[in-house]
Amino acid sequence: MTRVGCSTDDSTRYVIASLTSHGYRVIEAENLRGAVAHITGDNPALVLLDLGLPDGNGIDLTRQLREWSHVPIIVISARGQEEDKVMALDAGADDYLTKPFGVNELLARMRVALRHAHEAASLPSQTRFEFGELTIDLTRREVTLSGRLLHLTPTEYTLLVLLARHAGKVLTHRQILKEVWGPAHVQQTHYVRVQMAELRKKIEVEPSRPKWLVTEPGVGYRLRDKSL
Repeated sequence: MTRVGCSTDDSTRYVIASLTSHGYRVIEAENLRGAVAHITGDNPALVLLDLGLPDGNGIDLTRQLREWSHVPIIVISARGQEEDKVMALDAGADDYLTKPFGVNELLARMRVALRHAHEAASLPSQTRFEFGELTIDLTRREVTLSGRLLHLTPTEYTLLVLLARHAGKVLTHRQILKEVWGPAHVQQTHYVRVQMAELRKKIEVEPSRPKWLVTEPGVGYRLRDKSL
């Protein structure tokens, strides 16, 4: 694993020590140039990325990596503004944690990102998803809840499948709109809000307190991974 960032504060040292104690080998890079060198040379399983770099921007690095690499990228930053989160995720980051955060939460996010990367690289396209009592069968194009068939509109079905394929990962409004409605509609965020509200009515026990279809305020939505 490569950690990219210029911070050497106590919290950063604690995170590195915690990851090491859990069996991870951590390679540090203090700037953008060093990060590219380590990532190309050491082929890490995952990248933890601070946005503030002395010789560049972490979001630019994410875009650069996504031109040739599918390595999971989790942004860890003190920047809590929604715009930073959206830009990082739209650039290709897999997840985003705002400091301060617990090591257990970071480890859980890392496990999800690593598992998704492994599944994408080594397994054929998944045709069935199960989240508790919710089942999505792509072959039959059926969604069931506790064995009961749900009647979803084509848009609701497409939206749910998109979230299921990326379970545990937050998808921005722009990413969802591009995939479900097409590039011409990436500014129509109300489309997502309306469809998500309808989908929650059919899936959630308490739509106002969703268990599975989670809102990331100002950023997008996430289908909760059962390991998070």
